[in-house]
Amino acid sequence: MERRPLGRTGWKSGAIALGAAIFMGKPAQKDADAFIKRALDYGVNHIDVAPTYGDAEIGMGRWVREYRKNLFLACKTRNRTEKEAAEELRKSLERLQTDHLDLYQLHALDKPEDLETSLGPEGAIQAFLDAKKQGLIKHIGMTSHNPVSIMRALKRFDFDTVLLPVNCVLRAHRQPENDYEPVLALAKERGLGVIAMKAIAKGPWPDEKRLHNTWYQPFDTQQEIDQAVWFTLSQDVTTAASASDIRLATMMIDAAERFTPMSEEQQTELLTRVASYKALFPRQ
Repeated sequence: MERRPLGRTGWKSGAIALGAAIFMGKPAQKDADAFIKRALDYGVNHIDVAPTYGDAEIGMGRWVREYRKNLFLACKTRNRTEKEAAEELRKSLERLQTDHLDLYQLHALDKPEDLETSLGPEGAIQAFLDAKKQGLIKHIGMTSHNPVSIMRALKRFDFDTVLLPVNCVLRAHRQPENDYEPVLALAKERGLGVIAMKAIAKGPWPDEKRLHNTWYQPFDTQQEIDQAVWFTLSQDVTTAASASDIRLATMMIDAAERFTPMSEEQQTELLTRVASYKALFPRQ
């Protein structure tokens, strides 16, 4: 699997990052372990985990301990105050069975009030800076579904990485609230690592019926996933986080192994085909 520099971190991440959100679907541990082992054996070397992903931190713990030297471990917090973020970081380190994180991220900075609190004088960012001094984390990042919020955040703090949705359906329905291109351009200018999410999102589920362990309706055939993953990886991103459904995540890894950059003509053709789908963001 191709590996790309994760901005200025000094790490090269595989084209697909292992999304520990698979644990949100409460899979049997043996099924989760089989997927994780396969991913690691296939060259995935970047883990994306969060305490809000069910039992993800506990489920990933033994794998982190065993493969730690060969992994870039990225975790997150939704806590917005210094005290709460510091406490959650300590718990995450314990559950993940490690003494440090390679990347700690302010999670889901979608709302202005969350941004203000997190980056304020008693905000979570203070816990991040203190943890970095102590060697508990190496790099600081942020995640958001809203490019407008991301651009505001990047004006306030010099993050090392950003995680955001980058996919073909969003590109086919571009508007300020989902246009990732300004973020990618600024990240390239500053040397930030870009982690893409929702690469295979087709759009919102049309009704209450769910066919996969994803909160959005995904592309779900290998051919569709190939095209969606290849489109995302053809943008200025470092890696794409795998989906929360084990079967789909496995197909994404397969697609990444066969990746070759899409030409402008191929991308335009794909955008024309997916234009009939409803974009996942902005959420109504």
